[in-house]
Amino acid sequence: MRAEAQSHVDQINQAVALLRRFLDWDRALKRLDELNAKVEDQALWNDPKAAQEVMRERRRLDDAINATRSIERERDDTVELLEMAEAEGDEALADEAVVSLGELAERAEKDKVAALLAGEADANDTYIEINAGAGGTESQDWAEMLQRMYTRWGERHRMKVELVDYHAGEQAGIKSATLLIKGENAYGYAKTESGVHRLVRISPYDSNARRHTSFSSVWVYPVVDDDIDIEVNEGDLRIDTYRASGAGGQHVNTTDSAVRITHIPTGIVVACQNQRSQHKNRAEAMKQLKARLYEAELQRREAEANAVNATKTEIGWGHQIRSYVLQPYQLVKDLRTGITSTAPGDVLDGDLDKFMAAALSQRVTGEKVVVEDID
Repeated sequence: MRAEAQSHVDQINQAVALLRRFLDWDRALKRLDELNAKVEDQALWNDPKAAQEVMRERRRLDDAINATRSIERERDDTVELLEMAEAEGDEALADEAVVSLGELAERAEKDKVAALLAGEADANDTYIEINAGAGGTESQDWAEMLQRMYTRWGERHRMKVELVDYHAGEQAGIKSATLLIKGENAYGYAKTESGVHRLVRISPYDSNARRHTSFSSVWVYPVVDDDIDIEVNEGDLRIDTYRASGAGGQHVNTTDSAVRITHIPTGIVVACQNQRSQHKNRAEAMKQLKARLYEAELQRREAEANAVNATKTEIGWGHQIRSYVLQPYQLVKDLRTGITSTAPGDVLDGDLDKFMAAALSQRVTGEKVVVEDID
């Protein structure tokens, strides 16, 4: 078999193996039979909410199982066709088979990622919170670059992106910002981005054109569905109001409409200033707080996420999950998976899918990759 074809087959096999492992294949088949039996039971439909949950789980399992079987079947058929074409010396047919394998490899990768988005809150909208690390203007400018990167990522996937909270830097950039990204599986994709992000570049703020290293943190948490009841004791809250610092608008810097809520038992702080009224900002901040408390519970349930949670302790060297080097060469490197890109401009313009896919896969396999950071 041609080397190119074998490479495609290897990629397909890896995707299929991960899908089977993630689904726990035999258990998934048995569970699908159980769900099919429930759907046929008329008593189920007396409880619409329960029926909806059963149908959702059944659809997800059925789609994942059928997708895996379809990939395996097409792989086998195409490999058989390629071998026959090579045996008969039919180069045109062999070339066509290789192209088909490449297309199937791409589809297998997409189906794999889609199947991995089966966590409790993966389908939800998401908040992405960005905070500049130590370093003043340099880190604040880097934080704003990250804000733009995630905005572009959301827009690439036709998601709605809203700026919920924003605190400008003294000279440039931002001290912090919170984005609300609304779209299918927004949290499922973005959750692997939590951690410290490191930038290396020639500083535009250094008159001597020296190379600087900057750090900013990213924290991702899901929007809580109305179906999920998160109890918050009002006595555990400290609520502060202040004047919004965003640009434009007759109410900006004229009324104390912005709201900051501190959850005293956990130390969680959320803020909102994008609405005109204090009442609306308080309501949005409460949504964020409930989302943060819910996300904290999810973290306790998932050992992999606990490791990610530890990276929030310090925004600095030794805690970064990804490095972005713009000078003297160009390279983006994920320090958890080893995935790299030689086009940082594309990454900073929202091309993050391969990094997210690799991190999602790693959560399933549990395989740790020893990756050296870049200078």
